[in-house]
Amino acid sequence: MVVTIEPGIYISPKNKKVDTKWRGIGVRIEDDIVITKTGNINLTSKVPKERNEIEKMMAK
Repeated sequence: MVVTIEPGIYISPKNKKVDTKWRGIGVRIEDDIVITKTGNINLTSKVPKERNEIEKMMAK
């Protein structure tokens, strides 16, 4: 079986409590996990998850 763990944040474009540059955006960082009888394997363990790692990858 494979499951996806996907925490995220979504900011409404109508949310006046946040700066306008953040309104209407969403960010989700996922992990895809294979679950077996003997354990699990994170298929996305090498995917960047920290902000600086993601920004570095996106700059390429």
